[in-house]
Amino acid sequence: MEETAGYIYILTNPSFPEYVKIGYADDVEKRLNQLNRTECTPFAFRLYATYEVPNRLADKKLHSLLDMFDANLRAVDELNGKKRVKEFYAMQPDKAYHALELIAELTDTTDRLTLYEISSKDKTEDELANSIRRPKFTFKNLGIKPGEFLEYIHDPTIKVKVLNDDRLVEYEGKEYHLSNLAQQLLGRPSRVQGPLHFSYNGEVLTELRDRLENK
Repeated sequence: MEETAGYIYILTNPSFPEYVKIGYADDVEKRLNQLNRTECTPFAFRLYATYEVPNRLADKKLHSLLDMFDANLRAVDELNGKKRVKEFYAMQPDKAYHALELIAELTDTTDRLTLYEISSKDKTEDELANSIRRPKFTFKNLGIKPGEFLEYIHDPTIKVKVLNDDRLVEYEGKEYHLSNLAQQLLGRPSRVQGPLHFSYNGEVLTELRDRLENK
């Protein structure tokens, strides 16, 4: 029995503007409604683009293509010792759309590709999200000065030296951005949040940030 045609979709959410969600649905509006029933995100997902495809595995092929070019773009985490590979990619929606556009052009199916205009309501939500978004993480914002040391929470023998006011550190004579170093030390295939894995004066950086921002 032939599978019903569906859509690869690109979704955005102002709650996490650095990511897009790329997936498949037989009915995109129904899928969007399912995602937006949750109260776990401050703002709703919205539709950026769709591409009509003949089978339900098409999005997996696109995932494989994106992973092949840069596996670090994909959101991967671990919960209770289990690895979770998600449909979120650290890329701007226009870049994700361009990938679909190239596939459509190569297969002469550009008529199946749709780019949606942002509504006035979505623009208002974007402005609101930008106004309340937390300041960028920097050592300077935490009162940590160049020359001071951070401790890797999973192995207290590992100390890294802060090199600047932003997120640059030194470990074993090499310079790293904090998240890149955490990814290397953890042996993870994709990006991680560096501040979750280092402490300053016995306080995890994320907890220090929360404490200072809530003063």
